[in-house]
Amino acid sequence: MSTCATSSLDLDEPLAGTAATARTWLLIEQPGPWGAKALTSSHLDPEVGRALKAAAENTGVRVALVRRPGRHADRHTPAHHQVYVAHTVPGRTWLRGTTVKTPGELLRLDFSALGAGDHGGFGEPHEGAPLALVCTNGKRDRCCAVLGRPLASELALSAEDNVWEVTHLGGHRFSPTLLVLPYGYAYGRATATAVKDILEAVRADRIVVDGCRGNSAWDRPGQAAELAVRRAAHEYGADVLHIVRTDAVPATRWEVTVAHSDGRRWLVTVEQGASSPPRAESCGGALGSPARMDVVAVREIPAALD
Repeated sequence: MSTCATSSLDLDEPLAGTAATARTWLLIEQPGPWGAKALTSSHLDPEVGRALKAAAENTGVRVALVRRPGRHADRHTPAHHQVYVAHTVPGRTWLRGTTVKTPGELLRLDFSALGAGDHGGFGEPHEGAPLALVCTNGKRDRCCAVLGRPLASELALSAEDNVWEVTHLGGHRFSPTLLVLPYGYAYGRATATAVKDILEAVRADRIVVDGCRGNSAWDRPGQAAELAVRRAAHEYGADVLHIVRTDAVPATRWEVTVAHSDGRRWLVTVEQGASSPPRAESCGGALGSPARMDVVAVREIPAALD
């Protein structure tokens, strides 16, 4: 029986411009089972989950639950919860962590400030390996569990540090899906070998573009535009490209200006298309034609004459 992931792969659906959007990620350790809407259907107090979701709304912060790979001890009230917060806007990235006794403590955070890149002294800087987050929430889509959990376990068994299962990264049909922090680049159809290469590159402050869905700091046209510039300019530095502006001309066509920290700029034309033939965006879902971001032109902008 075909799954949404096999259909997407067979139809060669493009990955660029499909990452979840979030300038800042708030990750809360919560062992045990997760429901489809994990913030309110797990062992996390659902009132706290609803309050966290409300606090993050329209701030640029995305809240997700994480747990270590492997068999999950069904502990309703763990003694401590590991928490990470990461800001992903290039040139201003940071990743900080701490533990809390109860996730309700996090409601004291200033979510608007976090979304703007101000951590307010929360936790301590994360000095270890980059975080590798693999979506494994089978209650949202079975592909996430069937494909994601084996990947997370293989990575953990191979001595990769800081591998976590995560509740939702969007794009079930691109499973296994991966998010790497602190830089915020998402990947689809990931394999253990590819993830190890991705993490090794991040340790050297570089970005692997193969299999990349985009940087969560940008909207979908910006994600596609940035990846197109990386390929065209052979630029793989992690923190060097920034989306300066995105102009809609008209609503399904964008002119995206991408700037390099060395002063170079590119104008990238992105058009929204519809994937065909129709396919399910999640297992058991109705057939549809999901939007795709097609880059139709990449032009370097000459430096202004003095």
